[in-house]
Amino acid sequence: MGETPEFDEDEAPRRSFFRRWFRIVALVLLVAVLLPYLLLPLYRPAFVHPVSVPMLSRIFTGYDREWVAFDDIAPVLVQSVLMSEDGQFCNHYGIDWREYKAVVKDALAGEETRGASTIPMQTVKNLFLWNSRSYLRKVLELPLAVAADAFWPKKRIMEVYLNIAQWGPETFGIEAAAQEQFGVSAADLSRRQAALLAVSLPNPTGRQAAAPSAHMNRLANRVERLAARSGAYIHCLYD
Repeated sequence: MGETPEFDEDEAPRRSFFRRWFRIVALVLLVAVLLPYLLLPLYRPAFVHPVSVPMLSRIFTGYDREWVAFDDIAPVLVQSVLMSEDGQFCNHYGIDWREYKAVVKDALAGEETRGASTIPMQTVKNLFLWNSRSYLRKVLELPLAVAADAFWPKKRIMEVYLNIAQWGPETFGIEAAAQEQFGVSAADLSRRQAALLAVSLPNPTGRQAAAPSAHMNRLANRVERLAARSGAYIHCLYD
């Protein structure tokens, strides 16, 4: 007769322990993925002033941010940021698929890629995700951007974006940026000041709108020209 295998008395509790922890970890990950979708409708009302992940990371060291309503932001700033960051903002539903496909095509061809992040994508990234580039972040970011565009009016997306965007090492939001860089409120920015602030967004810790380099001035010249002709592109923000 064959020998009866020994029963390991410790094996069943060990398996039960690992199964329990696996369920806990899976539940935590599920909540982390779903929580932003639950917060999006709560962030829609104008009286809600959400904070971003970079702001939360500075909760103990402090940061400068003063919320300002969309209607109290100079239109020239909105035009400049839109034309600099996401020219098709009013025409897409969170993702500019034409631009995104072009970037993927360049990447597959081994060519240097350019940014294809829309304002909704940047908004949800700042609110809920992290800054370092990764495929995981993109996988989470894309459906969140579509959801944000569905839950929020375009004006609310732009308002939240401009109030959480980083304009300096510890400076967040357009009101704090305007005061810090030019000593004026967001409502009183000139077209040139708006263009310089817009082109500083991709590198908020390395570019100073009030002390632009020659390269920044060239970028600002282009943004200023585009902003002056942006009427057809901002129809969703100004009736």
